[in-house]
Amino acid sequence: MELITPSIGLLFWSLIIFVILLFILTKFAWKPIVGALEEREKFISDALDQANKAKEEMSKLKSENEALLMQARQERDKILKDAQTVAAATIAEAKDKAQIEADKMVANARMQITNEKNNAITELKNLVATTSVQIAEQIVKKNLSSDSSQKELIDTYLKESKFN
Repeated sequence: MELITPSIGLLFWSLIIFVILLFILTKFAWKPIVGALEEREKFISDALDQANKAKEEMSKLKSENEALLMQARQERDKILKDAQTVAAATIAEAKDKAQIEADKMVANARMQITNEKNNAITELKNLVATTSVQIAEQIVKKNLSSDSSQKELIDTYLKESKFN
């Protein structure tokens, strides 16, 4: 039974050795272990702080990037709008120029038609005058004795001459 119930001497010396061992461990091992743990804790805390700072900077950069992206989109939209405005103005200007040219061409065509018409009328008048003079010449050359022969001659000449 000695093994189950220890003696007082064994307990005393075990307690003394435990206290000495505890003192030695406290003096030489406990402080370095606690110091290393505190240093490790500080390192982890600093790393977490740096990670938080980096996260905040990334968030800030992200918001700045989003703002820059939004600004770039607005500038792109403005440039596209300006380009569309310029294109519309150019198209309108081209249409106006084309309309002016078309109006000039129509006016020139009308003027040419009027000139041709006047020339045709003048030619027709000249032809009528020439024909009238020829008829008159033939009538005068012929000796007309009576009115009936004059009427007959005029009717004949009128049938022979063609007017278009």
